[in-house]
Amino acid sequence: AIRAYPNADHGQYRVWPGPNSNTFVACVLERAHIVSAVLPPTAIGKDYPCDGAFLSAGLTPSRTGVRVRLGGYFGAMLGWREGLEISLLGSAAGFDFARPAIKLPGLGRIGMAPV
Repeated sequence: AIRAYPNADHGQYRVWPGPNSNTFVACVLERAHIVSAVLPPTAIGKDYPCDGAFLSAGLTPSRTGVRVRLGGYFGAMLGWREGLEISLLGSAAGFDFARPAIKLPGLGRIGMAPV
């Protein structure tokens, strides 16, 4: 998964909306199918598409739901592990169903601790 990362060349990283270091971690976790970790809502760049496509749709990182992304500028996902999450301009907000919590930009989770 690390060797297959498409944005590894010098000069490809951008702080916002991505790809950046959070994009790298999100892509590796997404492709390592044995790991179902979820990055926190404060991880700017986690919703940037690994392949750089402007419009992408598919399964959530945990493969328990669906998501759609518009080039890292807008995204929405609904999944058991991720909950309901809307991202706008890199900031994510939503609700976690599995471990009840509100997800707020800049603050992270308010509620039960993540697993």
